[in-house]
Amino acid sequence: MSTAPDWQPALEGELVLLRRTRADDWDEMFPAASDPLIWAGHPAKDRYTEPQFRKYFDGALESGGALTIIDKASGRIVGCSRYHDYRPDESRVEIGYTFLVRACWGGAVNGEVKRLMLAHAFRFVETVQFAVAADNLRSRRACEKIGATLSDRTEMRPTGGGDIPYCIYEMSRGASRTR
Repeated sequence: MSTAPDWQPALEGELVLLRRTRADDWDEMFPAASDPLIWAGHPAKDRYTEPQFRKYFDGALESGGALTIIDKASGRIVGCSRYHDYRPDESRVEIGYTFLVRACWGGAVNGEVKRLMLAHAFRFVETVQFAVAADNLRSRRACEKIGATLSDRTEMRPTGGGDIPYCIYEMSRGASRTR
């Protein structure tokens, strides 16, 4: 008999440590997320404000899949990501709700975060999905950069006060590659 996957493992790479998001992360995570430019390409453009980020943060705590991203060199919180929508009958989980401080954009951090999360997920599922708002070009490029493939599916999801079209990217266990 197999056990249920642990969607909040401690994962460590060369640059980052990912660990279960805790309530006491708020004091450091909110200032990290309070840069409006982090959310400028996202449908929830006001997520940098305390009330909107509080919703995101509380959802992370309740999700059972949120991971705080810590820069190993500084020991500081630089973001958050989440496993969610686990579907054992489809052998699929989604990775999303990721944000990183701007100092980590365009470098190796996102690739390492996703590589660690993908390796863990592929211990339990055949497919990992990423849902990205259709007009969030920066996040779509990030999915492509780690080797995710754009599927022919789109989904309407409630975000930022309305239903927004999301592009669905996928990676399968045998085809995963990250840079």
